[in-house]
Amino acid sequence: MIRKLLRRILRRPEDNTSTHRPRGPVHIPRDRHGIAREHILPAARKVCDALQAEGYQAYVVGGAVRDLIAGIEPKDFDVATSATPEQVTAVFRRARLIGRRFKIVHVMFGRDTIEVTTFRGDAEAVTDEHGRILHDNVFGTMEEDAARRDFTVNALYYDPSSETVVDFHHGVADLQQKTLRMIGEPIRRYREDPVRMLRAVRLAAKLGLSIDPAAREPIRAMADLLENVPPARLFDEMLKLLTSGHAVRCVRQLREEGLHHGLLPLLDVILDQPMGERFVMLSLERTDERVREDKSISPSFLFATLLWHEVLADWEKRKQANEPAIPALFDAMTSVLDQQAEKLAITRRIATDIREIWALQPRFEQRSGKRPYRMLELPRFRAAYDFLLLRAGSGEVEQELADWWTDFAAADAAQREAMLRPDEAPKKRRRPRRKPTGGAGPAAAA
Repeated sequence: MIRKLLRRILRRPEDNTSTHRPRGPVHIPRDRHGIAREHILPAARKVCDALQAEGYQAYVVGGAVRDLIAGIEPKDFDVATSATPEQVTAVFRRARLIGRRFKIVHVMFGRDTIEVTTFRGDAEAVTDEHGRILHDNVFGTMEEDAARRDFTVNALYYDPSSETVVDFHHGVADLQQKTLRMIGEPIRRYREDPVRMLRAVRLAAKLGLSIDPAAREPIRAMADLLENVPPARLFDEMLKLLTSGHAVRCVRQLREEGLHHGLLPLLDVILDQPMGERFVMLSLERTDERVREDKSISPSFLFATLLWHEVLADWEKRKQANEPAIPALFDAMTSVLDQQAEKLAITRRIATDIREIWALQPRFEQRSGKRPYRMLELPRFRAAYDFLLLRAGSGEVEQELADWWTDFAAADAAQREAMLRPDEAPKKRRRPRRKPTGGAGPAAAA
């Protein structure tokens, strides 16, 4: 306690440079923020009500509050509380502890799972040589918890019982003014966690916000810090960004901020090539459409599209070096995925799906015999077919090929038989005649 008191007294001036940090919290009523109790997921309301009934502070926190104020339906409802994880599990029958360094609790209500986190405190962090936080997990007060959050729009706490928003850093005003502002000094906050640079891009694109100049200016110069982020964490953040429903805007913002280089190998080069950019943007546009229509999306398909032109370039080099076409394709696929693994920890399952989508592309050229029928029966046919449509839409292959497969998949047995193209069947290699041996030929008779 003495150490914490001294730290507060001797704290560096830049730790409190946020111009949007008032001396105390602002309690904003419903008529100013527009969130009614009924807007909160029932399971989250029950968690808050139960914890408050036991005398603890409990609020819906962060992204859910931010999105509701912005008029967006939240995907998740998280709760922050003054209760410790052990105290939370004592309140709920169906609750389990998660994590090692900083324990959180998952409370289950039917199909809904609410993540409950104890307020995090202001502690002396353990950092690496780049300033990235390695360990700083201690419990604290609600005010300390708000100060630890990255952006002002994420430091919002909603009380379902009173329908008020508790705002420590003017996050509601920033939302209304369409500004994404960092809590604290941006350079230090980015050093603590470089992923915040990616998060800034994603939130700005999702919410239609302008990144505050103080938060935006250091990003390009500090982009190299992302190389120190564990690949698995970087993959998770990139997946959130690309499946946000605003992927096109996010990728353009990444390029503007200088963050795209290195995240996906040579993505900046791809986006500077007319055909590559058309292909990538068409894929992202269709992904955004599916998100907005609440349809399922496939991370495997998405990353297959983003990396395809890397495979094409590598494949072409290998074919020019006289490697057989199909083995060259598989070698190119392996090379690109291995290079990718150095930056983003793509899971083995996703990498397997990506390979299958790529490997099936040459087989669409085979429209004779039994090959098209066998293609239709493959588990990954639909994903590979959708991939073919993107290739045709971007001009990489003829639209006629995609149209043929569209018609073939929808046709009946007789129509399919009539559509086959015997002239496209691969020519069989003739086996060389074996020279006669012994006395079995005319020469022997002579």
